Amino acid sequence: MKKGEIYEGEVERVDFPNKGIVGNCIVKNVIPGQRVRFMINKHKSGQYEGRLLEVISRAACESPAKACLHFGICGGCVYQDMDYNAQLELKASQVKKLLSVCGHDYEYEGILPSPRINDYRNKVELTFGDEYKDGPLSLGMHISGSFYDIVTIGDCRIMDKDFRTVMMTTLEYFKERNIPFFHKMRHEGYLRHLIIRKAVKTGQILVNLVTTTQMDIDLKGYADALSSAEYEGVLTGVVHTSNDSIADAVINEGTEVLYGRDHIEEELLGLNFRITPFSFFQTNSLAAEVLYEKVREYVGDTKDKIVYDLYSGTGTIAQIAAPVARRVIGVEIIEEAARAATLNAKANGLNNCEFIAGDVLKVIKEIRSLQDTEGGIHEEPVYIGKDSDISNYRPDIIILDPPRDGIHPKAIGPIIDFNADRIVYVSCKISSLSRDLPIFESRGYRLIKACSIDMVPGTTGIETCCLLERIRSAHH
Repeated sequence: MKKGEIYEGEVERVDFPNKGIVGNCIVKNVIPGQRVRFMINKHKSGQYEGRLLEVISRAACESPAKACLHFGICGGCVYQDMDYNAQLELKASQVKKLLSVCGHDYEYEGILPSPRINDYRNKVELTFGDEYKDGPLSLGMHISGSFYDIVTIGDCRIMDKDFRTVMMTTLEYFKERNIPFFHKMRHEGYLRHLIIRKAVKTGQILVNLVTTTQMDIDLKGYADALSSAEYEGVLTGVVHTSNDSIADAVINEGTEVLYGRDHIEEELLGLNFRITPFSFFQTNSLAAEVLYEKVREYVGDTKDKIVYDLYSGTGTIAQIAAPVARRVIGVEIIEEAARAATLNAKANGLNNCEFIAGDVLKVIKEIRSLQDTEGGIHEEPVYIGKDSDISNYRPDIIILDPPRDGIHPKAIGPIIDFNADRIVYVSCKISSLSRDLPIFESRGYRLIKACSIDMVPGTTGIETCCLLERIRSAHH
C-alpha cells in the first residue's frame, strides 16, 4: 500500500471509537459488513489509514433510508443509518474488547438501551460560522473533517425539537442584522457559540449566547425574539456569556441574564436538580436515570457508610447515594457546579452532603494531609473550609465519574490509598477506563462486574459503569 493509492475491501469490524478495520488499514465512518472504496492518506509505524471515498455495498444491518438530512455531512453521528440493535451489539463488543485488559473473568452485564433513540439530547453546543468561505452565516456543527466550515443542522434528529426552534430563530435574527461571526484565523467578529439546555421532566429551556466583546450590541431584541417563539416546553431563561479567548472553546468571562433566570430544573429518580449554564449534567436525561440506577446498584448498601463522589458535577450521583449514607463528600472542579450541587442537596432535604470546589488531585491531597497529619494540615487549606470536619471521614465507597480523558495519572495513587472497600468507576470513554483499570488492579482492586449504557444513540459514545472491590490493602 502507498499513500494516494485507492483500494476497496470489506469492513471486518469497527474498534472504539470509530476505527473501521479493512484488511490492514483503518477507515473511519464505516460500519461492519460494508464494502468500501478508500484512499490511503496516512502510513505510520506499519499502520495504514484510509479516507472513505465510497460505500460500494451496504451492510445487512444498514437502513436503506437516512433518518437525517445532515447525516454524513455533520460530524455528530456515525451510526444513525445502522439498525439500533446492531449499534448496541457493536458498542458492547468494543467495551468487552477494551475491558479484556483486566486479564481475568468478570461479569459483563451487556449494554442497556437508551429509552429514546431520537430527540434525546438535553444539551447542545452549536457554533456560528459559514458553510463555505465567505458564505452566509450558519449555525450548527462542524462539517465532518473540517475545522472551519459549519453546517446548519435544522433537521437534526438527536436534539429536541425546541432546540431546532431556538437555533433557527437565533440564526434568522442575526442574519437579518448582518452580525458577523468570530473568525478563528483573524480573531475578529462577534458571534461564537449557542448553548441550549432543556429539562425532559419539567420542559424548562435555557439558552446561552456566547460572543466576544468586540461589538456593543443591545441583545434585548434577541431575547424578545426567543421569548416570542412557540415551544413544546417553556423558555425559562436567556443568558449572554462573554468570551474573548483565542481558544475554540466556551470560556466563561462573564455571564448576564437577558431574560428570566440563569438555570433550569430537572428531575431524576425522584430528586430535583438545578442546572446552571456551565454545570455538567448527563446529556440524555432518561438514559441518565438508567445509568444512575446501575450506579446505585453497584454502590450497594450505603447505610452508615462514608461515600466520596469525585468529579461530582451538579451532585447527581452523590445525592442518589446520600439518603441512608452517613456522609457524602463531592469534589468538582467547576465552582458553579459545586455551588449548584450544594443548593440541590439542600432542596432535596439532604443535610449529609458536602461539596468542595477544586481540582480532584489537589483536593484529595489536602484531604489526605488533613487525615494523616496529627493536629490537622499545617498549611492554610485552599479548597477545604476551615470548619470542615472532613478529616473524620475516610471513605468506605468511592464513586468516580471523570471527564473523557479519565483520571489524572497522579490522582489514581492517592485515590487508591484511601483503601475504600468499593470503587464504582463511571466512564464516558472506554479507552480511558481501559488505561486506568490495570493500575487499580495492580494496587489491590479487582473488576467484579461492568455494564454499559447507550447514552448517545447514533454516535460512537458509550457510557460504562464498573464495580471494583478491594482484595488487599493498597499500602505496600
